[in-house]
Amino acid sequence: MLCSRRLSPLEFSLKLSTSTGRFRPWQTVKTVIVIPARLESTRLPRKLLLQQTGKTLIEHAFIASSRSRLAQRVIVATDSEEIATVVRMFGGEAVLTSVHHQSGSDRVAEAAVAIDADLIVNVQGDEPDIEGVSIDRLIETLIDNESVPVATLATPIRLQHQLFDSSCVKVVFNQSGKALYFSRSPIPAPRDEGWLDDYFSRQCIPSSSTPMNGMPAVFFQHIGVYAYRREFLLRIPELPPSNAEKTESLEQLRFLHHGYEVLVEIVDQASSGIDTPNDYLLFVNRYLNR
Repeated sequence: MLCSRRLSPLEFSLKLSTSTGRFRPWQTVKTVIVIPARLESTRLPRKLLLQQTGKTLIEHAFIASSRSRLAQRVIVATDSEEIATVVRMFGGEAVLTSVHHQSGSDRVAEAAVAIDADLIVNVQGDEPDIEGVSIDRLIETLIDNESVPVATLATPIRLQHQLFDSSCVKVVFNQSGKALYFSRSPIPAPRDEGWLDDYFSRQCIPSSSTPMNGMPAVFFQHIGVYAYRREFLLRIPELPPSNAEKTESLEQLRFLHHGYEVLVEIVDQASSGIDTPNDYLLFVNRYLNR
């Protein structure tokens, strides 16, 4: 069972103000992390209950999410009583949702109806390596941009095979960091193969803002973590899916189709989502060798 007690928004605000002498707007914002957890998955059945590390995958995701300093609460929203029971056994909070949701956002939106919060962060249950600092940067980004209803994460693509891997979702954005499109295909599409080979031969990118040997990062991988304003999140199930969303099977394309801005925050390190048996074995090896 997790032993650390989360500070209330007021306690956190007072502690931070006392230690730094400064007041930040996000200190008064109620933020809750919701982890959508579906029992069945196509490529790795019942993956959230796998436990070769000694902990279930959903517990790893819960612990990782709990490292956020700015969220006051973490909830697992699941369609399975079995998952809910496991979550409660390790000391987490779980709520049951419909089995008919087509996307994680729809499941999180159902849970959010009963949640008192300003911001809701959607962290996938198969993201055991997500960093608390990345979640916090996402929260601060949304707070600092009051007109934007949703923000998400991306990281530079460093390996050429990822660019052509359909499970690695790509994103392009404008100079203000607002998403233009998400795709499973390479975007932007490279015209010159020689240039592409040269680009990835310089694959060591010190940071997202630093050019690699004079060549700035061009290709970015989308990391499926979202921070929503609650009122926007509750509107998502009412938005009809777009043809692009159906074709790519990417729910975030629904936001763009209906004219909503999505702000992309760049982080240097990608978390590793678990989609296949090999992904899970790699995670187990990383965990056991730490």
